[in-house]
Amino acid sequence: MTHIPLGPGAEFDLIRRFYPVDAAPGRAVRIADAVRVGAGDDCAIVRGEGIALSVDMSVEGVHFLREWLQPEEIGYRAAAAALSDLAAVGATPIGVLASLAIDESEAEIAPRIIDGVRAAAAGVRAVLLGGDMSRTDGPMVVDIVVVGNALRPLLRRGAREGDSLWVTGELGAAAAAVGAWRAGRTPEAAARLAFALPTPRVAEAIWLATRGAIDALIDISDGLASDVEHIAAASDVRIIIDAASVPIHPTVHAHTADYDHALRLALTGGEDYELCFAAPPGAVEHIAASFLDTFDVALTCVGTVHAGSGVRLRVGGTVIDMPYAGHDHFTSRSQ
Repeated sequence: MTHIPLGPGAEFDLIRRFYPVDAAPGRAVRIADAVRVGAGDDCAIVRGEGIALSVDMSVEGVHFLREWLQPEEIGYRAAAAALSDLAAVGATPIGVLASLAIDESEAEIAPRIIDGVRAAAAGVRAVLLGGDMSRTDGPMVVDIVVVGNALRPLLRRGAREGDSLWVTGELGAAAAAVGAWRAGRTPEAAARLAFALPTPRVAEAIWLATRGAIDALIDISDGLASDVEHIAAASDVRIIIDAASVPIHPTVHAHTADYDHALRLALTGGEDYELCFAAPPGAVEHIAASFLDTFDVALTCVGTVHAGSGVRLRVGGTVIDMPYAGHDHFTSRSQ
């Protein structure tokens, strides 16, 4: 028995199942002080200064295939992708709104999908604020809106000549999983985990920001090569990525023995949801060990910022035009 105050009807019975007793509106303020009114009314009400908003859509057949994921993972992954946008501006998460379009015959899995959304939100101390649901004869769609608080937002602009370029974690594992599935193989466990349950680097971004380590910031959703282009364009600088420094996830090498292919996955695969940031000279080196101790995640310097425009790749002693492009829904093959 839940406490969501909705009238009778099959749709509303299903929605009530999205909110167990411990997630009911009366408990929302105790979970997140920024939430004044949680799910159950026409709007959730939040408080804050510098409210950060973002939306991310996950479409069956484009972003995932049903046979790849459990229902909870579908919801978790969709929410984590959106929450990563809050990390990318250094925002403190408040809550998520989840809209779900699903075939009527599969309505029984809807609460499991929303459980996954709620789990991703809880992982960054946010709450499920509400959402919407619709029947569809087409592919499943999970649409997530995230709400956060960013008093001092970190933006893509701000990189300056002389800065260094850093990333958190390792890259390419999610792309390796997709490649394995498409080839009819079972991905390595670590690759599957990276795709199904990515970690929004919310706490990591805030930690770095409070130590003055970030001039410009983005999350890696479309691939390092593509996302760095956004920093370069917004900051009006040239960025050179050092190919030898790109931290390729070990599981990528388990999927391919070809180093060039592994590098391409790390640069273009996307959906790693790691942070990429430009840092002032010397700002990161002295805190990298503490960051690793705190989060069990490494920081790696992968490039440098220069006067000019665009993104280049250093291979050995030669700087070349970036030969790879990240994911683009309208020019790349969809995942």
